[in-house]
Amino acid sequence: MGVLALAADERVSDIEVTEDMLSVRLMDGRTISVPLVWYPRLLNATEAQRKNWRIIGGGYGIRWEDVDEDLSTEGLLRGAPAPRQPSAKAS
Repeated sequence: MGVLALAADERVSDIEVTEDMLSVRLMDGRTISVPLVWYPRLLNATEAQRKNWRIIGGGYGIRWEDVDEDLSTEGLLRGAPAPRQPSAKAS
């Protein structure tokens, strides 16, 4: 008996950004949802800035030009939050 193997297609189909969540729908039907707190640039962005995104990298990435944020489906699937920025020390 054969097993039907569906090919994973991790390219971005659509996204939705709410006040506290980023949801990325993939071409293969899966949806990745992550807390927006993982991506401070998006968390602190205005609604208009969050809506101004485009698909990059042959479909495997998302770019928010207004806030200089790029995310990949690979990183989202790994559950990788944005790297922490070093905080400025008071002199």
